[in-house]
Amino acid sequence: MSDSMRKGLGEQAQEKITPDSQKSTTDKISENVSGATDKVAGAVQPEGDKSTTQKLGDSTRSNADSAQSSGGSYLDSAKDTLGSATQSVSDTLSGAADSVTGTAKDTTK
Repeated sequence: MSDSMRKGLGEQAQEKITPDSQKSTTDKISENVSGATDKVAGAVQPEGDKSTTQKLGDSTRSNADSAQSSGGSYLDSAKDTLGSATQSVSDTLSGAADSVTGTAKDTTK
């Protein structure tokens, strides 16, 4: 597979910096399809057959994909932690209020 069969770094960069609001639906679909095709081509092409720019582009994309994947899991973890902390504070404050007022919450429901 040669460089001519792959998306150039310039084309990839242009697609990334152009805001989606300035792209037609056809442009977005075309970019997604050609990007996926290039990603597959990069995965199956032997490293020895890649140009320096292809290696750089594939490495950058791989790192970006990993970061995006990790970022999502870190965000989910942070959301869960924040939700648990919020629930703990709520339970503590509710318990303190019940102690002060002498009422008890029925936890059997």
